[in-house]
Amino acid sequence: MAKLFEQPRFIAVEGPIRVGKSSLAEHLAKTLHAKHIVEPENNPFLDRFYGAEPGMAFAAQMWFLAERYEQLRQAKHSDEPVVTDYIFEKDKLFAYVNLSDAELALYNRYYQMFREQLPAPDLVIYLQATPEALKQRLKRKGVAGERAISDAYIEQIVAAYEHFFFHYSASDLLIVNTSDIDFVNNNKDLKLLMKRLSEPIKGTQYFLPLGENAAD
Repeated sequence: MAKLFEQPRFIAVEGPIRVGKSSLAEHLAKTLHAKHIVEPENNPFLDRFYGAEPGMAFAAQMWFLAERYEQLRQAKHSDEPVVTDYIFEKDKLFAYVNLSDAELALYNRYYQMFREQLPAPDLVIYLQATPEALKQRLKRKGVAGERAISDAYIEQIVAAYEHFFFHYSASDLLIVNTSDIDFVNNNKDLKLLMKRLSEPIKGTQYFLPLGENAAD
């Protein structure tokens, strides 16, 4: 991994739910002795949003926006390399899926104000997976709050990620197809991915590894 970290870097790992981003970000941070910033948890509105309670989409989105801004604002001043399991733009991606036009107009005022104060990552690792693979992982994981997530919502989120990263140019970008690998539970798959990450990444590049299973 030395080539990635000849100088302090800001790496973000992204992708839809259960694609393996948190596991990869944690491993990268440990390997590189970097500061690890974890996606904000314990959103008090999230379970009610998944349950389709009116008004909870906006409340959940604004909570995430404020928490993500505060985390990345602090990381901006870090002398250590930084690894996160999200990018700030993720917040807007979900907002466009979840909010009404009126809610989105108010949300965007705060988003733009916060975004201007934050740095872009030096490298983004986008973990892809098909909706079918993600549905299987959600069932295997069995997290209570995630059981209410519909198949249609997963498909919508995957489509939003694909559209976003098709047009992404703010950082160097490695797109990794994870549908056929399990780098969380299979050490060979993890080594294969880490080997690719040790090589130079400039612009947008793709990595299509083959494996036996899908990451959790």
